[in-house]
Amino acid sequence: MHSHNWDNLRFVLNVVDHGSVSAAARALGVNHATVLRRVAAFEDDHGGAVFERTLNGYRVLPDRENVISAAREVENAVLSVKRLMHGVRAPLRGLVRVSSTDSICQAILPPLVKQLQSVSSELRLDVISTNTHLDFSRLQADISVRPAVKLPEEMTGETSASLGLRAYSTPDARQVWLGMSGPLGRSAGAAWMSENVAEDRIVGGSDSFMVLREMALTGTGIAILPAFLGEPAPGLVHRRDLMPEMSVPVWVATYGELRDVPRIRIVRERILDYLADRRDSLNPAGR
Repeated sequence: MHSHNWDNLRFVLNVVDHGSVSAAARALGVNHATVLRRVAAFEDDHGGAVFERTLNGYRVLPDRENVISAAREVENAVLSVKRLMHGVRAPLRGLVRVSSTDSICQAILPPLVKQLQSVSSELRLDVISTNTHLDFSRLQADISVRPAVKLPEEMTGETSASLGLRAYSTPDARQVWLGMSGPLGRSAGAAWMSENVAEDRIVGGSDSFMVLREMALTGTGIAILPAFLGEPAPGLVHRRDLMPEMSVPVWVATYGELRDVPRIRIVRERILDYLADRRDSLNPAGR
């Protein structure tokens, strides 16, 4: 089954199990709208409604009970394959160093560290927060999690999610912009600013999205931020009128010679799955 179809099926089964969209959203760690969209996509793909919407929640339509039974069989088969594959893997032990931006390290990766430690007490995961690219040939890090249009030639990687970039400010902010310096100066957001914002409209800036968010919260100006930082920030509003939404892939990459080291390969695969499960919060396009 195509992975996206399986993802939609997971959402349907969670609504069945929990009886409501809100409860399913909490169990899956996503928002209410995401569950609604995934259920609707499943229904569109398969030619009709699965649920009856009632005041007490979502109830499976009587003539769709067989669909849910078949879905359970698919779920059991997928989980069985995962268990078999995990069973043949080498034990997850040793040190793995993961490098990413300060914003991803602080807002996205910590729950993953907890997940991996619950899988293996012999694994140590060091998260290296830096907005500069490390020298992987000198083994400063094993895995890089980076938003980028493309990877350096010496790196190999995959992507399972993209990072949405939006303009944010407080409602009463000055109509001036906060610029991006240092490594952020090479980002897609900085490239857009260089073409669309006059230099005299930029009143300050930072080399960190975390700092830019705090500056924007003071009302100093308009900042381009990852959606996962801007959307949950109380007091910030998405300035659709000022900048179109844009996105860049989030690469999970390694230096070529490290790619097949078992512990690194396993952690890399876990990170890809983890980011895929959070793709809607990383890039909530269209919301």
